[in-house]
Amino acid sequence: MNGKFIISLDYELHWGVFDALPLNAYKSNLLNVNDVVTKLLELSDKYGIKLTFATVGLLFAENKAEIEKHMPDSIPLYDNENLNPFKLLGHIGKNESLDTIHYAKSAINKIKSNNNHEIGTHTFGHYNCLAPGQNTVNFNSDLVAAKKIANSIGVEIKSIVFPKNQVNKNYLEVCKKNGITSYRGNENHVLYNPNPNLKGLKKHLFIIYRFLRLLDSYINISGFNTYPIQNLKPNDLGLVNLPSSRFLRPYVPRLSILEGFKLRRIKKAMKHAAINNELFHLWWHPHNFGANMDENFKNLELIFQEYTSLNKKFNFQSDTMTGLTNKILNTSAIK
Repeated sequence: MNGKFIISLDYELHWGVFDALPLNAYKSNLLNVNDVVTKLLELSDKYGIKLTFATVGLLFAENKAEIEKHMPDSIPLYDNENLNPFKLLGHIGKNESLDTIHYAKSAINKIKSNNNHEIGTHTFGHYNCLAPGQNTVNFNSDLVAAKKIANSIGVEIKSIVFPKNQVNKNYLEVCKKNGITSYRGNENHVLYNPNPNLKGLKKHLFIIYRFLRLLDSYINISGFNTYPIQNLKPNDLGLVNLPSSRFLRPYVPRLSILEGFKLRRIKKAMKHAAINNELFHLWWHPHNFGANMDENFKNLELIFQEYTSLNKKFNFQSDTMTGLTNKILNTSAIK
């Protein structure tokens, strides 16, 4: 099988950042996400790129009544109450026309009608799979709710991206039970360990850890993080791990001098994957592009142009998470 290029987008709006960023400091990014999605669809169509939108279930609702109708039966009781997204329900707008940072049904329908892309799940309530206080029953209830609200507009969920990259391997069986066939795992490097206990490191060690992750976006510390297609096999449950290769960091004016290094790092990994029949899996959040939109889309177009070149030279192919998973499962069945 030829090399593959996957892009997955953690589509979450305020539900994904409410516990980490003050709303007044980030609201403009969130308000611009509808425009970002429109531009993503236009640019991907131009270059024949397929996208996987891993979407928080709450965004499928058109109004608060739809949220209440599809709420999970069992809510996680996180030890850290600040992780609970449902405490926001008393403060959000009544519907999408009044509140575009908590609802996105119209944009989701636009993605669906495009027919080139996949809509997967980012769980119903941006579920923290490694946080103390939640359990398997809660997670199953969340996935059931995510599938039901997606089904209400004719979307069948087959792939998952775990919020905050908190892949809990004990929950993969729950994913399988709910019809999910693939997930985005993390890079196989200590820098990308999603364990929240890392925040318990001594302050200076945690700062060094975060700095190395930032530096890895510009110079090669962790490797290309590409994966031979032949090694991407279903696990004992029949699920396929399509690990992350690179987070596309958004344009930051004060780091603009480093943009060339960031793009070169990505392009080299893409070329390595194309030549060696491997997977390169790029990801980010649509709200990352909500500021400095022109610069971010200029960078993305350069990446897409590199894809076009690699497609012509090496038959490097764009696919969705489920598209590639189906090919892998079919190949495994033949063997």
